[in-house]
Amino acid sequence: MADEDPQDPFSLFDDWFSDAKEAEPNDPNAMALATATPDGRPSVRMVLLKAADSGGFVFYTNYESRKGRELLANCQAGLLFHWKSLRRQVRAVGDIETVTEEEADAYFRSRARGSQIGAWASKQSEVLESRYELEKRVAQVAAKHALGKVPRPPHWLGFRLIPDEIEFWKDGRFRLHDRLVYRRDGSGWRTEKLYP
Repeated sequence: MADEDPQDPFSLFDDWFSDAKEAEPNDPNAMALATATPDGRPSVRMVLLKAADSGGFVFYTNYESRKGRELLANCQAGLLFHWKSLRRQVRAVGDIETVTEEEADAYFRSRARGSQIGAWASKQSEVLESRYELEKRVAQVAAKHALGKVPRPPHWLGFRLIPDEIEFWKDGRFRLHDRLVYRRDGSGWRTEKLYP
């Protein structure tokens, strides 16, 4: 990170994400998503980033899943990108909102047909009695939608994390890492360097 860092954290994120797409062998868009219940019990899992711009970071899921329920009940979350090959990470925290129906429909149409069918077949986060039960549900949904387009399930939508803080971390020799934090300040951002 330079002495003159960009005023907009999404500009720096775009640069780092481009580097990650070149360097990471698998899923440069993978991010750890941390949620919590209304009483504060945390949970974390990996999800895939599907869009990032000045509005925030977008991902999609079944809102009846554990993470979906937690996001709807406690509209705050954190996420972390860890690009090991680059020895960099980006952390963001902020409020959560749902994307529009139109955004969710457009992204759902872009998915592979098998993934569309899986979104209907999976009762995400519920107890599964056997693998056969899941395969049977997949076959039933595939038969139901054998012709034509697969519509988006009503329980499947997108969430946008609107960050009020984004931290960029870069590995340094002797564990003297570079840390740069952007914090929302009105309609703009202020930056601070942090000790490692």
